[in-house]
Parts: sequence; structure tokens; C-alpha cells
Amino acid sequence: MSSLPTPEEIRRLRKRAGLTQKELARRAGVSQSLIARIESGSVDPRLSTLRRILKALEEYISEQLTAGDVMASPVITVRPNTSIEKVIELMWEHGISQIPVVNNDGTVVGTVYERVLVDTLFKYKEKALNKLAGDIMSSPLPMVSPDENLHTITRILRAGSPAVLVASGKEVIGIITNSDLMKCYLVLFKKREQKSS
Repeated sequence: MSSLPTPEEIRRLRKRAGLTQKELARRAGVSQSLIARIESGSVDPRLSTLRRILKALEEYISEQLTAGDVMASPVITVRPNTSIEKVIELMWEHGISQIPVVNNDGTVVGTVYERVLVDTLFKYKEKALNKLAGDIMSSPLPMVSPDENLHTITRILRAGSPAVLVASGKEVIGIITNSDLMKCYLVLFKKREQKSS
């Protein structure tokens, strides 16, 4: 079981997020005086109250960033007629575990996943090299616009999608994975910590 944050950690998280006690209280649905007492250590909050405060902090941070702030770009893509051998080479070369499949006009029509490639290689052995991306592709990854907030993207990734594509019109301009989110939060927290010190 993970340990609960100390009053000092709550204060530090709030400051890192750039929120006042009043703003955090409003977002968490509690009084400003309760936030002040929790941070000073003069009151021991209920677990449900603490969870609401921590959730409000997380949601605030997620609302401040957009897909465009977080995405990795450019996106490696393949066509339906790309050989499995080429797909594997691209995955190795770029250290990725899924590749969007686009048609001639750039519309995303599917996704090739590393696990499906491995299954195909084991099932078909050498004959697998005769297959194309279009033969083994799955449904397209979820797509969002560049101005979608991080909270929505986090929800999609937590629901089990390995990645989210960022599209402007039909054009795929970025991709976001859990590792992109971790890197983004780390950078954000460090910047806010430097500002508050």
C-alpha cells in the first residue's frame, strides 16, 4: 500500500502546480481554511477528502497542457502494402511498439502492434515475411486534436490504449504514449519547483 502524502508534500504539490490554497479548495470542493490546516499539519483529513484534494491537483495539471505540448513528432507510419520485414526494421530502429498504417491520402486505416507481429512470426514462421502491414493491422489508435487537454489523453491511456494519435484534419502530426506523459509531468514539476524556490 502506498503511503499518504504528508502535509508538507501536499503544500509542495500545490505550489508546484501553481495553485493558491483558495483555488485548490474550490477545485477540491473544500474550504480554504481546511487546506491551510491540512498543510500546517493541525488537522488530520479524512482519506476521502485527501483523495479529492490530490485528484483536483492532478486534474488541474492535466488541464493546463494540451496534446500539442506533449506529443512526439514526426510519427513513423507505414502503408498497407509495407512488408512485415520493413515494419519490424522501423520498430527496431525507432524503439516503438506500434505503427499507424495510413492509406495514400494520409488517412489512418489501422495500427500494427508489436505483439501481433510476434504472434504472426511464430504462427507463420518464414512465410510471415510474405505478409504485408495491411494483412495484420488492427483498428486505428484513438485520435485527438492538438488542443485536446492532457486530462482527456490520460483517461484514454489509462483505459488501456497504448498510444493516442494527434491529428490536424486528416494529417497525423504526433503521437502520445505513457512514456511521453511521464516525461512531460517530470519536466513540468521540475519547472514549477524551480519557480517556487
